[in-house]
Amino acid sequence: MTEGDSMRMKLKYVVEDTDRHGNLRLYYRRNGRKVHLRGPVGSPEFLTDYRRAAAGPKAPRKKSAPKAGILRAGTLHWLCAQYYKSAMFAELGAGTQKTRRSILERFCARKGDGEKRFADLTPRAIRKVRDEMLHIPEAANTLIKTLRQLYRFAVNYDHCETNPATGVELLRSKSEGYHSWTLDEIEAFEQKHPVGTTARLALALALYTGQRRSDLVLFGRQHVRDGWLIFTQQKNKSRNPVKLELPIIPELQRIIDASPTGDLAFLVNGYGRPYTSAGFGNRFRAWADEAELKHCSVHGLRKAAAARLAELGCTEFEIMAITGHQTSKEVTRYTKGANQRVRAEAAMKKMGGQN
Repeated sequence: MTEGDSMRMKLKYVVEDTDRHGNLRLYYRRNGRKVHLRGPVGSPEFLTDYRRAAAGPKAPRKKSAPKAGILRAGTLHWLCAQYYKSAMFAELGAGTQKTRRSILERFCARKGDGEKRFADLTPRAIRKVRDEMLHIPEAANTLIKTLRQLYRFAVNYDHCETNPATGVELLRSKSEGYHSWTLDEIEAFEQKHPVGTTARLALALALYTGQRRSDLVLFGRQHVRDGWLIFTQQKNKSRNPVKLELPIIPELQRIIDASPTGDLAFLVNGYGRPYTSAGFGNRFRAWADEAELKHCSVHGLRKAAAARLAELGCTEFEIMAITGHQTSKEVTRYTKGANQRVRAEAAMKKMGGQN
């Protein structure tokens, strides 16, 4: 387009105005919008500005939603992802990692909490979630403990300055945990599962070693040295390993010798393979059900072992040497009833004039 053509073109909404210095200014004015145009009229610059003004302002670009699998920095989901990649998380045992991931993912999925800024989580908000779980206090306490560890990582790695879960109080649990087997219950199991069965071997290993199922499934002849069972407990094996040496009492040795076992594991399934910890828990559940002991579990035998030792007059430190506990808090809870019985019996003997 030539300058003559541009002069003859019909220009709508173009107005002239004079500024305070007496200079002529060109504007595109329409619907209350006023846009400056470079002159002179008909010049390439003028025509470019005119077309842009006539086209109107560009619509603001919409923020695109994050693609699936891409986490927005600063969200709780993002913080969890950083935690999973950290050395603090890598030092945890595989079972602890799985449990902690499950707890955090459920918390993130709750009402979209995972997309909220992790720095905005407050003690008040955590207490609110805790109070919604009053009917399951142990689960509530586990969540609080897990959040404490997550934010301990965040503080240590300079993602935030404070840990909002530190000051959140744990709930008092009315539950005493796993039921501790009584002598009658042990006898009922033994009558249903005689010596020579895998079920009876499982009972003996649990009762006469006081260990967790994650250790019981790994015990084998490679752990035996001169009548002693030598092993490292699986719980916290990577972070705080506990090595134990336990004497194999004659009754346990008798049952091992009379039972079918594997090469590297005393406890094997029907295919001759070692149990996984979860698989053994399920199988033991079935054995207990067969003996009509539906309220008894394999972990309850660990408590029963500690209680038996207490009834025999063992100190808490002696019991800890068997169970592998690092503090007396849990042992005290395990043996509370047994200690009371021993003290009561001793007191009554004194009352009766017995030595």
